[in-house]
Amino acid sequence: MTDEDLFKNARTNHLLRVLKPDSLASLAPEMQVRTLSAREPVIRRGETIERVFFPLSCVLSTVAHGSNAELVEVAAVGNEGMAGVSVYLGISRTPTLETFIQIPGDALALSAEAFRAQIAKDPSLAGVLGHYTQALLTQIAQASACNRMHPAEQRCARWLLMTHDRVQRDEFELTQSFLAQMLGVRRATVGEIAGALQQAGIIRYVRGRMVILNRGALEERACECYRIIRDEYNRLLPPPSATAASPGSAPEPITI
Repeated sequence: MTDEDLFKNARTNHLLRVLKPDSLASLAPEMQVRTLSAREPVIRRGETIERVFFPLSCVLSTVAHGSNAELVEVAAVGNEGMAGVSVYLGISRTPTLETFIQIPGDALALSAEAFRAQIAKDPSLAGVLGHYTQALLTQIAQASACNRMHPAEQRCARWLLMTHDRVQRDEFELTQSFLAQMLGVRRATVGEIAGALQQAGIIRYVRGRMVILNRGALEERACECYRIIRDEYNRLLPPPSATAASPGSAPEPITI
């Protein structure tokens, strides 16, 4: 991958985009573009984390396992961040959490060893990762509160908005069964919510393909948790200055 290709790809990921050019250039030799399929695991529970991933167009889901083999989503990760933040925290494996591909697409992969080595010698990278970790913790905490306080329709709208932000396209793959699993509700409940949103002209859902038709109306249906999470990412990972971006590139706002 040339430096030009790296900057082009990396600027799709907001976490990489806020790094200093020298920091990004130091990571370049170890980065590889990976095309990831739906449900493909990238971090398995109880196993050593071999690679970290910076999503470009895919969305990942980090889930916890319940006692009855049920999965509960604790965080969604897209082009705002990374999978494998545990490596930054000095943890090599997670006994209860795993991360797999929610929406297929591309990501930049980096070996955990190279990532740890760069953190050790680059304080600015460690600083950015600290801000990202705080934003991720806010997302996890707010989503946990949301799951307890708000009705399924509002939570569904929040989830769709967050996914829409991360894939940055209006159409993406999504089954009702998967969405029900992520929200912790029955598939029939998701079917009722999707039907109501479709009848209102907010979405179109056909054969596992979700299309966002009216984002503004979807935001009106969502609870305040979506805006709280979005604003915290924007506060902690603000757009870089023009001088920090790649040559000839203007800074872009972060939308999470």
